[in-house]
Amino acid sequence: MTTSTIERAYELARSGNVPNLAQLKAKLKADGCRAVDALLAPRAVRGHLEAICAATFKASESERPETEA
Repeated sequence: MTTSTIERAYELARSGNVPNLAQLKAKLKADGCRAVDALLAPRAVRGHLEAICAATFKASESERPETEA
């Protein structure tokens, strides 16, 4: 069974690899997902994905070891 565009969007958002909705959309389109803009247009979906991206991207940044200068 294939993953829907919405499901894939949430997977990517939770991964911590995309910092914002614009990058998330670009990644989905690059992966061949269809109707990305239309499916992510509802305000509730956009807001939720933006919040997840922000939370997981910041968390993944803070978990990375800092390099000493």
